[in-house]
Amino acid sequence: MTVTVLMAQAPAQADRAQTEAQSKRVADRLAALQREAESLAHQERTLLVELRKLELDRQIKAQKLAQIEADAATVQRQLQATTTRAHALERDAERQRPDVEARLVQLYKMGRAGYWRLLLAVDDLRELGRAYRTAAALGRIDRDRIEEHRRTVADLQRERRALEARAAELRTVQARAREARLAVDRAVAARTALVSSIDARRDLNAQLAGELQVAQQKLQSSIAQIAAGRATPAVGLPLRPFQGALPWPADGVVTKRVGGKGRTGIELSLPEGEAIHAVHEGTVAYADQFTGYGNLVIIDHGDRSYSLYGHLDSLSVKRGEHVDPTSTVGLAGRNPAGNPALYFELRIDGKPVDPLQWLKR
Repeated sequence: MTVTVLMAQAPAQADRAQTEAQSKRVADRLAALQREAESLAHQERTLLVELRKLELDRQIKAQKLAQIEADAATVQRQLQATTTRAHALERDAERQRPDVEARLVQLYKMGRAGYWRLLLAVDDLRELGRAYRTAAALGRIDRDRIEEHRRTVADLQRERRALEARAAELRTVQARAREARLAVDRAVAARTALVSSIDARRDLNAQLAGELQVAQQKLQSSIAQIAAGRATPAVGLPLRPFQGALPWPADGVVTKRVGGKGRTGIELSLPEGEAIHAVHEGTVAYADQFTGYGNLVIIDHGDRSYSLYGHLDSLSVKRGEHVDPTSTVGLAGRNPAGNPALYFELRIDGKPVDPLQWLKR
């Protein structure tokens, strides 16, 4: 009778141990997700502070750029006005040129003593004073007219050169200001994208934590029912919450990424005959020979998530068998090239994903 009771209790104790192990695994993963959530929240707060500073910097640079552009526009208007004045003066000079040239020719013909000849040509001594004053006035007019023309042209040329230099300087400053503004814009865009990425990760983190909490509640209920002596169905843990925390199927070195249409896997180099373990609990969906993979095991983890183990020397599980991360699915064999290796692949939602993003780092 005692033996019968002990034999009846043994499976229940095994179920309870397995369920408690699952519960601990869930609790550990929940704690890790909580730490990650806190880290993400801290990162986001830091980024938001940086983002606010960058926004202020961008406003300052935008105001500086606006001021520089306004100064450049003012200088451009001044340059245009100066150019217009210069053109007007050149037109006046063109109109005055015949008179000035005629006066110069007349002075040349008269020689250095031209005005004195004009005075000596006066017969009436009474007109001498008037002729002297006329000659002096003509001389001053000629000198003043030529000198004023030269001075005005020189002033306009200097002003134009100064304005052109100022405009060139402003173009340089303007280009630097625009580049600084663009640099801030790029920094703001990068940090905004990073904040959005962190928001998405926090949302995913909360979703995965929620899934684990539901699983944990089911496990606690199962433990209570087992303790009460009632049979309970096995509780399956979802795979997605364990992204980045899955155990490696074996100790080995990634020697190759296997990519191609419908495939994204890795090949591990490891000793032949080494035990290969399931990376997560599930049900064996396939355990047999498969062309290109040798002995192949496919584990169904639920929600269209699967793990594949190829190039096995031998199989340790059968189709329909339940496995967990402590289960050995087979022993390592050789790849088609004859080298000791394991092919490993993960499929989430039925699509291949990068295993290195899901295994422990």
